[in-house]
Amino acid sequence: MRILHTKPGACSLADHIVLQWIGAPFELRVVDATQMKAPAFLALNPAGAVPVLVEGDWVLTQNAAILGYLADSHPEAKLGGDGSPQGRAEVNRWLALLNADLHPAFHPLFGSTKYLEDADAVDRTRKHAMQKIRGYYERLDAQLDGREYLVGTRSIADPYLFVTLQWAKRLKLDLGGLDHLHAFDARMLADAGVRAAMAAEGLI
Repeated sequence: MRILHTKPGACSLADHIVLQWIGAPFELRVVDATQMKAPAFLALNPAGAVPVLVEGDWVLTQNAAILGYLADSHPEAKLGGDGSPQGRAEVNRWLALLNADLHPAFHPLFGSTKYLEDADAVDRTRKHAMQKIRGYYERLDAQLDGREYLVGTRSIADPYLFVTLQWAKRLKLDLGGLDHLHAFDARMLADAGVRAAMAAEGLI
């Protein structure tokens, strides 16, 4: 049985949504910050982070790796592009931006600057992070012009973008004027698989 370890609202929600879209059986294990530091969980992922995907004796970590594996394991779900190398690369392009650029840009807003003793430095770091995030969202909004999803059809990149938008809304970041992103967010929120994943994690 495939098992996904997730923390409510974390980036692992993207993997959860993809599993809902795929429709194959899986078991969900919702963990909290304390459980993620327990020996049993650290044996699966020494980083003490989600997502963690377990299949038999095999354990896979890292969000982008799990998303890619799920898409490649279920080509019938058509979440990895149009089937061509170029189509897969387009999915990976946007997945990489989300995973390597946008997601880390949130870190100062999630408390990674607590070690700084200078309050002004913390404030400057947070403002810079907000500017970077806004820039990434402007690029993503432009990509969604004329498209319902990032590559035109639904892919593994879309749930990741959706998760970051929930973070942005919770942090009250400036999303003004990004009409294509707002339409994308509303579309995802109306999706049955998205709603099932969010309900299972206690988010709605």
